[in-house]
Order: sequence, then C-alpha cells, then structure tokens
Amino acid sequence: MAKVTVDVSTCVGCGLCEQSCPEVFVIQGDGIAHIKAQACALHNLQEVADQCPVNSIKVGG
Repeated sequence: MAKVTVDVSTCVGCGLCEQSCPEVFVIQGDGIAHIKAQACALHNLQEVADQCPVNSIKVGG
C-alpha cells in the first residue's frame, strides 16, 4: 500500500483534497490538510494528489 503524506509547510488548506476524498483527508482547525486514513476504496489517491494546486500531497511506496 502506498503511503500518503501532506507537506504541511506548503499546504494552503484549499480543501480540494477533503472534498475529493473525505475518507482520507481532513482540514483541521489549523487550516491544513491532515491524513486520517492511508487507503480509500472509492477514490484514486494519486488522482487526488495530482489535483493539489500546490503539490503538497505525495503518494509513494
């Protein structure tokens, strides 16, 4: 399973990842995206990462 990470130093908290896959991503009170699960049966996490406007989401092995 690929590991999903968010670079909190570059995340702008736009919320696109959370809208695309709320099973994995959540924007917390600090305004930054955080990971709440490492897998999702409904969404392709690489596609979600590719949509990040500041490239903060990485999906790797």
